[in-house]
Amino acid sequence: MELGTYVNDLQSQLVAAAENGNDEVTAIAERLASGLDATARLVLLDALSAAAGEITRELAPGSVDLRLRGREVEFVVVHATPEADADSAAEASVDLDEPSTSRTTLRLPDALKARVDDAAAADGLSVNTWLVRAIATAVQPKQRRSAQRTSRTGDSFAGWAR
Repeated sequence: MELGTYVNDLQSQLVAAAENGNDEVTAIAERLASGLDATARLVLLDALSAAAGEITRELAPGSVDLRLRGREVEFVVVHATPEADADSAAEASVDLDEPSTSRTTLRLPDALKARVDDAAAADGLSVNTWLVRAIATAVQPKQRRSAQRTSRTGDSFAGWAR
C-alpha cells in the first residue's frame, strides 16, 4: 500500500480549502502542505497499526501485522490452523483477546534477532506474533514452577559416591 497517494490527497485538500482566502492564506497553505509529508505518513502508520491490532484481537490466535518496506506498507495476515488453535488454548493462559495492547521497544543482539526471524518464519508466523506467543508461554507461572521442580528433582546424579 503506497501512502503517498493519501498524503498527496491531504496536501491537495489543504491547498484547495485555502483557495477561498486571499493570496497570503493560499501561500501559507502551500508551505504547510509541503511540510506535511512525514507527519501525515506517521499519522497514517499509527492508524493502520491500530487497525491491525484490532483485527488481530478478532483473529486470535491468527494475526495481522504491518510491515514497512521503504515507503510502502504491507499487511501480513497469518491464519491460525486448527492445531495451532488447540496448541494456543492448551499453552496460553494469557488473555490474547484483551482489548488493550501496549507498544514496547525491544532491543535484541543481531544474532538473536536473526534466530527469532528464522524461528518465526519456520512457524509461519510474523515476528510480533511469535514473540507474543513466546512471552505468553514464558510468563505462565505453572510452567515456570514445573520447570524449576524438574531441574531440582531429576533422576540423574553427578559426583562421587562411597
